[in-house]
Amino acid sequence: MNPSPLPAWRQFGAAAFALAVACVAASPAAAQPRDAAPGAPPKVLRLALGSLETGFDPAQISDVVSAALVGGIFDAPLAYDFLARPYRLKPGTAAAMPEVSDGYTRFVFRIRPGILFADDPAFGGRPRELTAADYVYSIKRVYDPKVRSPVLFHFENAGLLELSEMRRAAIEGKTPFPYDREAEGLRVLDRYTFEVRTARPAPRLLHVFAIPSLTGAVAREVVHDDPARAMQHPVGTGPFRLASWTRGARIVLERNPNHRHAVYDERPPADADPATRALAERWRGRPLPFVDRVELSVIEEAQPRWLAFLNGEIDVVGVPPEFVNLAAPNGRLAPNLAQQGIVLHRSVSPITLHTYFGMENPVVGGYAPAQVALRRAIALAYDGQREIDLARRGQMIPAQSVVPPGVSGFDPDLKTEMSDHDPARAKALLDLYGFVDRDRDGWRDRPDGQPLVLEYAAQPDQLSRQLQELWKKSMNAVGLRIEFRVATWPENIKASRAGRLMMWGTGWSAALPDGGYFLDLMYGPNKGQANHARFALPAFDALYEKQRALPDGPDRDAIFSEALRLATAYMPYKAIGHGIASVLVRPQVLGYSTHPFVRDYWRYLDVEGPSP
Repeated sequence: MNPSPLPAWRQFGAAAFALAVACVAASPAAAQPRDAAPGAPPKVLRLALGSLETGFDPAQISDVVSAALVGGIFDAPLAYDFLARPYRLKPGTAAAMPEVSDGYTRFVFRIRPGILFADDPAFGGRPRELTAADYVYSIKRVYDPKVRSPVLFHFENAGLLELSEMRRAAIEGKTPFPYDREAEGLRVLDRYTFEVRTARPAPRLLHVFAIPSLTGAVAREVVHDDPARAMQHPVGTGPFRLASWTRGARIVLERNPNHRHAVYDERPPADADPATRALAERWRGRPLPFVDRVELSVIEEAQPRWLAFLNGEIDVVGVPPEFVNLAAPNGRLAPNLAQQGIVLHRSVSPITLHTYFGMENPVVGGYAPAQVALRRAIALAYDGQREIDLARRGQMIPAQSVVPPGVSGFDPDLKTEMSDHDPARAKALLDLYGFVDRDRDGWRDRPDGQPLVLEYAAQPDQLSRQLQELWKKSMNAVGLRIEFRVATWPENIKASRAGRLMMWGTGWSAALPDGGYFLDLMYGPNKGQANHARFALPAFDALYEKQRALPDGPDRDAIFSEALRLATAYMPYKAIGHGIASVLVRPQVLGYSTHPFVRDYWRYLDVEGPSP
């Protein structure tokens, strides 16, 4: 969860792309680990979030920070092997990998008996077992119009039979969503078995069932059909439970004592270093999680996060771009950090940073040639390489499309005008289509003589301020006036989903290894969900629908190429680059590995000894 747009520093990140830092400390309030010696101090992992959370309901969140938090509280039927490369799915709460038949249109999941939700008053003091009905209910919540889920597109695009019709009937009739009505596409077969059926082949649907922030099981009696309660009161079967929450300031997760069904069974790749292989063997079969308590503080600005790491208060940090040359000059760990036993993990992240244009906005939207020319001119005028060099400190590679490395459909040889910076061509396009200075005030006007003022949404942090300066300088150079609308991340994402923003510099992080997830950004029916630009082009939609039924391979790649050419031509998104994650890990943290699709990576970490 997604998977969703990522502002400012959040656009970079380590394994979870959302968590900035982590540290270890002792806390007498934490529960004793199951495998700890009597009297041993509990293990506490303290994390700092680089951005605000939005809540804890899998059906209502889409930002990567909230998705990471939800991932530690809820369980999906499937999971990723944390160490395996290439990436490999494995059973989560499922007893085995699901049965897939009828040409990727029928999926049968069998859940292990005996898995329990965390204790909650809603269960009347009795243990509450996870059943197949919980997963069916949780997916139906995504279809409920009352919930207004931003992740509905994952299921609607797969075409789960009858559910879209049930949603439409509830909207048109203004009636409650019929949770108790059986749908052909989502059925309970017995207490521990449920079936998913789709209208079309969905060869990559299993990946959705490995994302807790999409398919984590929610107990109906806890939610009480109240979306507000669901965001504030998460109760799942995952390794942690929410102990306390002060919005925008502090989140405390503690070990879920009912979480007894997961053990460490990760398989390192053949080329893994000896230490990783030794740890995997040492931990094999050991109950998860390894730590007892996770304390998270929201620290939005980069400097205090970095200083906390230098002061020994933090044990894992996704290095902010501003400090990467201090941490890893020329891509190599700084000697002063190496002497402390700190380890550098560096990789290109499957994330695309971009600016989108509101396609329904009267100033920059529309499909008429003049409007297309305006967006392409803005994209050519913006100096993306300068952003990479200055604001990002070189921690990005230029993007040729919205599809990043590390997912299907990425073409390393692709070259488009997406990465071009050409003010002369920008001016020529603007002149050709009538965007000229008619009133001689020094700024270009619209062809009808109305003022042309761009409005760019941003956040109140240091990196956003740097980006505003870059955008202003680039637009001034071609005679375009630009103003900035500054608000918090939750405020901007709410306005964005409602289609109220003209332009927003944000990003999209892979929630699964499928490049089609990035085409979701431009698929018309995804408006207000993945498609924040509200782009709706029939030719693009036809290509999208064709590729989603195909297995990965040359035929699907060819459709990707054609779709990306259309996206470049119409320019609903100006893709800037793909982030390079530089992560520093202190020696007392054991088991860290960068995995782009496992956002709650801390469930696999252990700590050894006190923090310095």
